[in-house]
Amino acid sequence: MKAIIFSFLFTLSFPGYGQDIAVVNSEKAWSPLFSEEAPLSIKLKYSNKQVKKETNDSTYLASMIWYKAGNNWDSLSVKLRARGNFRRKTCYFAPLKLKFSNSRIEGTPFEGNRKLKLVLPCLLDRNTSDYVLREYLAYKLYEILAPYHFKTRLTEISLVEAKGRREVSHSVLGFLIEDMDYLTLRYKGQEIKRLIHPLQHDPISSIQNSFFQFMIANTDYSTKQQHNQKLLFTNNKIIPVPYDFDMSGLVNAPYAAVTNIQNLSGSISMVTDRIYKGYEREEAYLEEVRQACLAKKPFMLNEIVKIKDRFQDPGQYKEAADFITSFFDILEDDKKFTKQILGRLRTR
Repeated sequence: MKAIIFSFLFTLSFPGYGQDIAVVNSEKAWSPLFSEEAPLSIKLKYSNKQVKKETNDSTYLASMIWYKAGNNWDSLSVKLRARGNFRRKTCYFAPLKLKFSNSRIEGTPFEGNRKLKLVLPCLLDRNTSDYVLREYLAYKLYEILAPYHFKTRLTEISLVEAKGRREVSHSVLGFLIEDMDYLTLRYKGQEIKRLIHPLQHDPISSIQNSFFQFMIANTDYSTKQQHNQKLLFTNNKIIPVPYDFDMSGLVNAPYAAVTNIQNLSGSISMVTDRIYKGYEREEAYLEEVRQACLAKKPFMLNEIVKIKDRFQDPGQYKEAADFITSFFDILEDDKKFTKQILGRLRTR
């Protein structure tokens, strides 16, 4: 209760932050797909080899998707393609882009989401779904931290892989991510597709993004080069919206590697090492976001607890929980905060 009261008082103390929340809450409710927390059960059937072979982003394969609504199963035609060059080459399953016909999804859980991303496990090995859970957790944590974010939903997937004359069945965990087109509708804004220097981005949103990337120890992004970032223009503000966190220390995937995409001074050797990549901002803004993070700490830690039972390996759950807790240890310690964040602010 104290945490809730503190969070409420904090919102009142910083009108800019509260205004962002009010803007989001005034929008119409999200689509049925993202209004539920329970995993959506789906079935897919396609040739994994064929979908990874098609490297043209405009080339989709015709297929079907079966989904569970209540106790019943229904189906839709769907077009799909692989996405993500690295995972397409490295992983057994490539993440997918799904595209539906608008007229066919009315009255289904997919209504309002003609295009979706589907994240799948990378490899076929023990506890592979735990890495999916950890990346899904990153999205959920940012959803708490920042008012502008992509919505996600866990999926329990029965995947039938066509291999010539035979079929191989897999039961895996994945999650759906809303498309940028729908995100812009939610926030009554538009996507900016050209490069805009990060210092022209909304300062609070920019710091929230930087704190989050530091929290999950992600180096595989660039607000300057718009790598794994989308830019949203709404309410006369330019807002970075992050995505794709599989290279982060929070996920700690077997294939993850440090990405020094902007040639930052200083170096780290492990993906679980943190390095702050945010730009120099007024210290008052940094402190505002710091206190907002601390106010949201119990809610963010609870988000981890909510998916605890879905981990196949209890050690993976503990590792993820401890990793996020260590971020708050930095925020709560003035010396650590000064050294690791204030002392690392970028000027170019």
